[in-house]
Amino acid sequence: MRRTITYRGFKIHVELTPSADDTFNVTFQIQGGTNLEVLGARGGRIPLRNGPFTERWAYLVAEIAGQAAIDVLLGPID
Repeated sequence: MRRTITYRGFKIHVELTPSADDTFNVTFQIQGGTNLEVLGARGGRIPLRNGPFTERWAYLVAEIAGQAAIDVLLGPID
């Protein structure tokens, strides 16, 4: 299962992989902009820890993690 979220000119690609009944492991990848080498292995997929998650939590946690990584790259929103 996949979802793409747009945030501050970047795209956060979230992918869920079934783990057990109604739970998922989740990875995200940030694309767009420049200087992505600082985010993971050259903009590669980043697995989230402390899972598995329910579907709803998996998407929420991945979106927040992706937004936080972009905020670190670009600085705070004015």
